[in-house]
Amino acid sequence: MIKPEYKELKDFPISNKKSEGIHYIPADFDNITIRALYNIEYVKREIPLYLNILVPKKQLESNENYPLLVYIQGSAWRKQNVIEHIIPLSNIAKKGFVVAIVQYRDTSIAPFPAQIEDTKTAISFLVEHHQDYQIDTKNIFLGGDSSGGHTAIMTGITANQNILELEEFKYASSIQGIFDFYGPTLVSEMQNEPSIQDHVTPTSPEGLLLGGVNVLEHKQEAYQASPLPYIKKDVNTPPILMIHGNKDRLVPFGQSVLLYNTLKENNKDVTFYCVENADHGGAAFWNNQVLEITYQFLKEHIKK
Repeated sequence: MIKPEYKELKDFPISNKKSEGIHYIPADFDNITIRALYNIEYVKREIPLYLNILVPKKQLESNENYPLLVYIQGSAWRKQNVIEHIIPLSNIAKKGFVVAIVQYRDTSIAPFPAQIEDTKTAISFLVEHHQDYQIDTKNIFLGGDSSGGHTAIMTGITANQNILELEEFKYASSIQGIFDFYGPTLVSEMQNEPSIQDHVTPTSPEGLLLGGVNVLEHKQEAYQASPLPYIKKDVNTPPILMIHGNKDRLVPFGQSVLLYNTLKENNKDVTFYCVENADHGGAAFWNNQVLEITYQFLKEHIKK
């Protein structure tokens, strides 16, 4: 009998057992798989809030750290299905990014700016626990779709302005880029384009975002809940990638055009892709072409 004895993989003996017909293939030790960590509590507000984290993992253990993508799942600011896009996001994780999917307080619990406050708190938690998740703290990226895109943009643009936060946010300089898939910009203008969604009444997603009010009767609050007042020529804004379909039935395409034009007018680094004839989300976005564009954007802006 051979007694158990711990050895590192490099020191462990190769089995000498053989049999005719066995096929042999070389191990790919550079391949990255994913370690998935679910329901990591990052703060307790009215309810506990959680992260789902995807950490790159190689066959041979290493102390390598990876850039962090903080992703906010869209939900019309209602309760999120936080794992809705976890499979395509795992493709980004497999390319060498820690991906953390943020749960925010939905509008049944708290209106704007709770979603931005929660995302900043989540980033602070991740930085403070970076060793647990192999995070390169100088390279943080934000991304989201729909209302999550709005949250990502708002979080990144206001990160160094000491606003929309419940505690001091110290990590603005680490945010290297933001991507926004088909997110809204100025909710008081959404009803001015064709849509299948109510954007005005107190029970609409936008009305609930502002606290259960008629959006058109609260245009100043709607403006403050948009990125527009926070985009300034003399305030640093991370590079931004925007992707939106021009047949979006829920968030009008003009919302992204408005944000794009405002960013350009203020000399910001922004790239905008229109997915022709595409609706709100779905396979037209969550595919190899769009994910590769997104990955290349992230890769381009990694700080060495």
